[in-house]
Amino acid sequence: MAGLKDIRNRIASVRSTRQITSAMKMVAAAKLKRAQNMVTQIRPYSEKLTEVLQEVSSGLDKNHKNIFINDNESKTVLIVLMASNRGLCGAFNTNICKKAISHVEENYAEQAKEGKVKFYCIGKKAIDYIRKSNYEIYKTEIGIYDDLTYSNANKISESLMEIFANEEFERIDLVYNSFKNAAVHEQIVERFLPMTLEVEEKTNPSEYIFEPEINKILDEMLPKALKIQFFKTILDTNAAEQGARMTAMHQATDNATEMIKELTLMYNKARQAAITNELIEITSGAEALKG
Repeated sequence: MAGLKDIRNRIASVRSTRQITSAMKMVAAAKLKRAQNMVTQIRPYSEKLTEVLQEVSSGLDKNHKNIFINDNESKTVLIVLMASNRGLCGAFNTNICKKAISHVEENYAEQAKEGKVKFYCIGKKAIDYIRKSNYEIYKTEIGIYDDLTYSNANKISESLMEIFANEEFERIDLVYNSFKNAAVHEQIVERFLPMTLEVEEKTNPSEYIFEPEINKILDEMLPKALKIQFFKTILDTNAAEQGARMTAMHQATDNATEMIKELTLMYNKARQAAITNELIEITSGAEALKG
């Protein structure tokens, strides 16, 4: 009977765990819907802003200088790594952190040897991972996910632009998870600064009249484009996190259900064996009394 009691306790424990994972799945699903709506709303705006920026830059004076556009050699590098504050979301955090480290090893090996590669960690899991590595943390941010607004994201993007303008770093890269759907997210490495304006040469270029002059328009647009780009990456990260957590909790709930089935079968077999043994003992005792 002690074995039966142990199995009953295990079944009760797994059922309790299943209730928790099921509740977490529903919470993540609710958060995912809101996060997904925010991402899908900002993407068309971000894409159109980039398109307009490229179009405007086609008429840019080649001698025009802008602090956010240059082709200098990247001797000092800042990696902005975006992960989550909490776990229970599968390999979401581990994969993006490994992606950031491999990006540095493949592209900035020389700078890393000289200690000129640092990390700006967004999310507790990013901080924990980088602290265990051989890289230095330049700055951390963990409160952005608690109040995910454009104004709060602006504070970080503006600080990054200021860091670049003050020449503390000559290259800033963003490493984040891009949201595809609830079950799929892609690890992305994206240049943040300096900006690159890829302009396609047109055989029949459109003629526009710009007011004020095109250089001033571009100088106004670049910071706004950078802010939108950064906000989009934060929203992508948040949506991907909720999708990963919902998927992980769904799998955990299914696994718990399967385990309960196996334990119940084990319990029934053990109970049947115990009953059989009791019947044998009774029968044997009866036969002994007859003798």
